[in-house]
Amino acid sequence: MIKKLDILVLKAFIGPFIATFFLTLFVLILQFFWLWIDDFVGKGIDAFTILRLIMYLSATLVPLALPLAVLLSSIMTFGNLGETFELVAIKSAGIGLLRFMRGLLVATILLACLAFYFNNNVIPVANLRMKTLQYDLVNKKPAFDLKEGQFYTTIPGFSIKVAKKENDSILHDIIIYESSQSAQDNMIAAKRGIMRMASDKRSLEFILQDGWRYEEEGDRVGINTRFYRLGFKEYKKVMDLSSLTLNLTSDSVYKDRAEMLSIFQLNKSIDSLRRTLAQYEERHKMELRAYLPFIAYLDSGWTKVTVPPLKKDTTFRKLLPDSARSSVLDQTISYANSIKSTLEGATGEYKNRRKELRTHIMTWHEKFTMSIAVLVLFLIGAPLGSIVRKGGIGTPLIFAVIFFVIFFLLNNFGKKFVSEEILTPFAGAWLATIVLLPIGFFLIYKALHDSQLFNKEFYFRIIRKFRRGKKLKGKTVEIDKETPVLEEEPEKVQPE
Repeated sequence: MIKKLDILVLKAFIGPFIATFFLTLFVLILQFFWLWIDDFVGKGIDAFTILRLIMYLSATLVPLALPLAVLLSSIMTFGNLGETFELVAIKSAGIGLLRFMRGLLVATILLACLAFYFNNNVIPVANLRMKTLQYDLVNKKPAFDLKEGQFYTTIPGFSIKVAKKENDSILHDIIIYESSQSAQDNMIAAKRGIMRMASDKRSLEFILQDGWRYEEEGDRVGINTRFYRLGFKEYKKVMDLSSLTLNLTSDSVYKDRAEMLSIFQLNKSIDSLRRTLAQYEERHKMELRAYLPFIAYLDSGWTKVTVPPLKKDTTFRKLLPDSARSSVLDQTISYANSIKSTLEGATGEYKNRRKELRTHIMTWHEKFTMSIAVLVLFLIGAPLGSIVRKGGIGTPLIFAVIFFVIFFLLNNFGKKFVSEEILTPFAGAWLATIVLLPIGFFLIYKALHDSQLFNKEFYFRIIRKFRRGKKLKGKTVEIDKETPVLEEEPEKVQPE
């Protein structure tokens, strides 16, 4: 049953949560564009494509923005209630902190379940669409942007230079070099012209006036070549711009990556990878049997043969006759090199498969850890806000950034350690949770006992007592030096 107290806390939580969630999401989107801005600017990307990219990107950043929003909003909520002494009034009425947190705890658990559903069903699709669109935008060639006095070479097969450009369409002193399979590149020079896009938006048209066209035919050796020069009053040159358009990549290119799969799909991929790794041993034995035939008899029953010991100065090379020594050594070296290359190729492929398997298992665990992170950071933020008792955006933001940076670094360290086989996928994925969960329980314990852990006056009092103790100790030493202390004789007790 929902009490009025739970409604009060939920109302105080919803406003900061929505504001911090969208603010965090906006900051993360800006960070992405800050890193990739050089690959997007100057390519003539339309607004609809940018909006699509932002929509897919926002969906992929929700698992990172949600824990931070819960952490910051919980600190702000309990900090505001503590600053206005509402928290003190609630505690004085006999309501404990855990009962006070119950409504938000249930709401946070629901948020964690929603985050898990989002991570498992929405994030793989958003990752696939975003990765595909990002690849297309990065590899899209720049849009047509002709600058005065510079050769423009983006259009394949052409180099264009203009001395002056008016209104982005009227050109003066135009030079166009055209690459061809003939002896020499063709060239067009014109005094003026008009540049415009064709109706199909895939071609660029130049209407040139008062110029010359130069062309040379023949082979490049210089024999039987002919040179042409053609003057014109008006000449139309058409250039194909299909290579500059955005070519959309199929989603199937990235569909098998770990981050593009749900838990059910990851389970199937993990089982398949484990079966593949189990088959590597038999496969390598089959490849090595051509060089080491005795491998086929390793598991068969055979009688151990005792070889008589060789003399001290006897070596394998001395046992060989001179006529066969050279051929045996060459064949041995060839066999050893073949075995080495076979093992190196198999080892590289085996390591790649193992790394892929670890990545899939790590991604499987991340579906749960990024959801549990919402609850873990709430268990840190709620008691931290009741201890700090500071509302607003200043102090809560500082603590939220500190703990979120710790969470972010531990999460990235876990991924790095898993990729380098320092930690298992389970330990790497749950590293941040294992470290932060005891901190949350510690803060809850401190909040239940009204700890002054983050109260600066508490530390000022400790320092003041320490200084006062030092002063009293110094005065006592002076009194002992100047004034002798007389020992009192014990009183005699007379018998009755």
